[in-house]
Order: sequence, then C-alpha cells, then structure tokens
Amino acid sequence: MMHGFLARPALVIALFLAVAATAADENPGKIETVELETRLGTITIELYLERAPLSSASFLDYLDEGLMEESAFYRVVTHENDNGSPLISVVQGGLLDDEKMLQPVAHETTEATGLSHADGAISIARAEPGTGSGGAFFICVGDNPALDFGGTRNSDKQGFAVFGQVVAGMDVVRAIQQLPADLPTDNEYMKGQLLREPVEIVSARRTPPPDKQIN
Repeated sequence: MMHGFLARPALVIALFLAVAATAADENPGKIETVELETRLGTITIELYLERAPLSSASFLDYLDEGLMEESAFYRVVTHENDNGSPLISVVQGGLLDDEKMLQPVAHETTEATGLSHADGAISIARAEPGTGSGGAFFICVGDNPALDFGGTRNSDKQGFAVFGQVVAGMDVVRAIQQLPADLPTDNEYMKGQLLREPVEIVSARRTPPPDKQIN
C-alpha cells in the first residue's frame, strides 16, 4: 500500500510536467514570420521573439540591415559525411563575409528557452558560448537532441540556441542538403560538407504575422 501511495504524487507530477511542456510548445508567445527566398524555393520561418529574444532579434538585425541578402546556405551535414559525434543532420547558412558580422549575443540555451533541436528548428551556430549571432545559423533536418543543452556534441554541453522553426519549405531545406558538397577545404572537420555552389538567399523579408500569434 505504501508504494502505491507514494507513486501517485509522482505520477501526477509527471503528467503535469508533460502537459506543461506540450502547452509551452503550442504557445511560443509573440512570433515574427520571415521568408527566405532561394533559387530552389522559399523557406518560411517563425521566430520566437519571447522565448529566444536575443537570438531572434539578432537574426532580424541582419535582415533589417540587408545583410541576409548577402548570405547563403553553404554547408550541409548528414550522417554520411559528419565528422563529429554524435551524428547530426543540418544545413548551415549565413554571411559569406565574416567582416560584416554584427556583434555576438549571449547564449540562450534550450534549457532556458524550452525549445529543442527538432526537425526544422533554426539555431545559432557558434564556437564558444556567447560568440554566435544571427549571421551564422543552421536548420535541423530531423531531430538532433545532441545539439540541445546537456547534449554531448560539444564538450561544454551547453548546446546551441534554437530561436525559430521552419513552417514551410522543408522540402527546399532537404533539397539543399542533397546538393554536391565537395568544395576543397583544409578544415578536416568540414571536409566533404561545403557546397560546391552555395545556395544564395536572394530575398529575405518579414511577412504578416500568422493568426496563431499570441500578443
């Protein structure tokens, strides 16, 4: 009897947390919708302004300065060409000229935001925590939990900073990932991952907010 009594509160708590997590996923707070047009098609992204304010604002800074239209998707990582561990699957993009990078922003962990590197998540690329900005980002192809806080892809286990989600155009993202990635490089970590012909972002624009935006 005692075991059953003790198990009930634990079960209630577990159910409460599960419901809370689902509610958080369904209610991202205030969002901004952005369309990235490429030669392969358009990618539509929702940015989570409340849950990841620094990262999403940084991405919008590049858009508003016209720098996003000087960007491209240039790196693809699959389970077949990944040179790290655990294996991940992403498409990376951003500015091609590092000298035009804006100031980095503080690292917003997935533990703090409640977001995750699920299929279609867009996240800040970085070296050390706090060195990234919206000028270098990647989109997940499939779920990549190793990139979340506590994941072991990076030795610091701080993960990367998710700040939005692709809501249309994942077919374009997957098409980019399948392009030839044999551009020569001296960087062993990126060998076999750099696109022979980067896919330029020819237009980047804000769009009217969707009906589900919460003010």
